[in-house]
Amino acid sequence: MADTQQVNPKAEKKAARIAQQISSFAGAHGGAEGQIAYIGQRGARIVLVGDDGGWGDLVAPSYEIARMAVEKAGITVHEDFDGEFAAKVRTGPYEWSRMAGIQVGGPSNG
Repeated sequence: MADTQQVNPKAEKKAARIAQQISSFAGAHGGAEGQIAYIGQRGARIVLVGDDGGWGDLVAPSYEIARMAVEKAGITVHEDFDGEFAAKVRTGPYEWSRMAGIQVGGPSNG
């Protein structure tokens, strides 16, 4: 029996746009890998790590659109952001100062 599942044209178009952004990131960083995290009603966050250690993220309006986008872009997707994958991220002085500020009396929630 043929697969009769319909793809929402708006979702397909959004996934194609996000896939283009992923491909652009990958091209600028010698390749890329990613991880998708569900973030509730806002959708899903796609964390990208380039082969050069550069990183960034995108937010898709749903987990399904995020999944379609990474498949279209053809990148490797990890289930978790840990281990070897996390070790590929290269941070700079800005990230270290932000992390240190949070640990030693930086911005607080109360």
